[in-house]
Amino acid sequence: MIERCIEPIKGVKKARIGLYIIGHPTYWEQFEGLYDRLLGYGEFVQGKLNKWGQVYNYGMVDSRDKSEKAAEWFNEKNIDLLICYAGTYAMSADHIAIPQICKKPVIVLNLQPAASINYDHTSTGEWLAHCGACCVPEISNAFERTGIDFHVVSGLLGLEKTPNISIADEVTCDHPDAIAAWEEIEEWVRAVSVVRTLQYSKMGFLGHTYPGMLDMYSDFTMIQGQTGMHVEVMEMCDLAELIDTVTEEEKKVKMEQVNDMFIISEDSPADPLAKKPTEEQLDWSCTVAVAQEKMVEKFDLDALTYYYRSLDGNEYMHIQEGFILGHSLLTAKGIPCSGEGDMKTAIAMKICDILNVGGSFCEIVVGDFNDQTILLGHDGPFHINISDGKPTLRGLGLYHGKKGSGISVEATVKKGDITTLGITQTRKGNLKMIVSEGVATNGPIMKIGNTMTPIKFDLGPREFMNKWFAQAPTHHCAMSIGKNSSLFEKVAKLMNIEYELIC
Repeated sequence: MIERCIEPIKGVKKARIGLYIIGHPTYWEQFEGLYDRLLGYGEFVQGKLNKWGQVYNYGMVDSRDKSEKAAEWFNEKNIDLLICYAGTYAMSADHIAIPQICKKPVIVLNLQPAASINYDHTSTGEWLAHCGACCVPEISNAFERTGIDFHVVSGLLGLEKTPNISIADEVTCDHPDAIAAWEEIEEWVRAVSVVRTLQYSKMGFLGHTYPGMLDMYSDFTMIQGQTGMHVEVMEMCDLAELIDTVTEEEKKVKMEQVNDMFIISEDSPADPLAKKPTEEQLDWSCTVAVAQEKMVEKFDLDALTYYYRSLDGNEYMHIQEGFILGHSLLTAKGIPCSGEGDMKTAIAMKICDILNVGGSFCEIVVGDFNDQTILLGHDGPFHINISDGKPTLRGLGLYHGKKGSGISVEATVKKGDITTLGITQTRKGNLKMIVSEGVATNGPIMKIGNTMTPIKFDLGPREFMNKWFAQAPTHHCAMSIGKNSSLFEKVAKLMNIEYELIC
């Protein structure tokens, strides 16, 4: 199963699923009990789906009239995904109106109740309860030719008990072909929850994009059009106003949280810029962190991207010196924050968060061609929920490539499988996912106040980087825990954006 963070992310909207069973009406009078038997299978499917989404089960659709009524009912329920359980042979004309009217993707379930039938004693009626696959080619042909977005999941139903009517052994819950099928179905439902959640989400854009980073620039209307996210443009004065409201008690509570979640570093043995945080730096970072939480609440934000290049010594320069701690805390709470105004990577981080697999802000730190790994990380923010142990807070005398000084997070992602998710923009203005799976190793890292994790990919650094760069990525990506490429691919299909797997 897919690895998850410890706590589910708040604000994730469950997918709304329209479920229906299909069959041939001529059979009902010919074969006693078949109709109810298929409805029972449909109720079992509903029970499984209820774990991941909100299910609306219309029941049997076996005529054109019923399909039209079912479609209207599903539209009333504002469903995100149609699931068609192929119970037995069904004519495609009897149910094709559902996706034509609803205009939602369809997952066709080709799930056989028994691993094998009782060949010596099976009657025609018994066989028909197991022959759902015979209509799936017809469905595929009809859906393809009419432009319906569909995907087929084949395997076993996974029952835990054989129905009394059956003469075959239908207990297949532990069969690999049932387990694999339901893992795939779960991925589809979780993926469509991403689509639904993004459509109701608000992205904060604080300040501006880092000047000169052409890969970061994106059109807000394009973001709205392709993800459904509203972009809330904010000014530094919005945050400055809230800083003035922070009380000593609020700072004290935040400091207690920081001491619980982080290790406060001593001076770095290697970098003279990286030192033990001063009391003043900690106090200011906690002040800003409280204000950042208030800003998220005030503007009802679900994600945030930020950067501000200020004049030396002005108020806003001092505010941005305290950004990284608070933005890491927000990221851990399911409000992903991306630096340098990288809105596309904030979307990638949000997708990871909705799927509860992390999503930490990364770029290439350095390659290790002896160890055949690539260090991925950044000076923050970091997703604390996927940290390998407590992260460390370091004081920095100078933010590299940026103005000011302050506190940064030094941390490593959990050892084991990871998946990076990058979102870039193509020449035509379309979003595109670039995905790679690797393993977080126990290799050495620098102690300079940056997050960094050594990642080993199957291809090796030279070949991996060549393939990655050929896809024209942004220079940031989100790092998630677990093997998630199949899950991300389903999200891309449902969002109708391009997908490229590197390794």
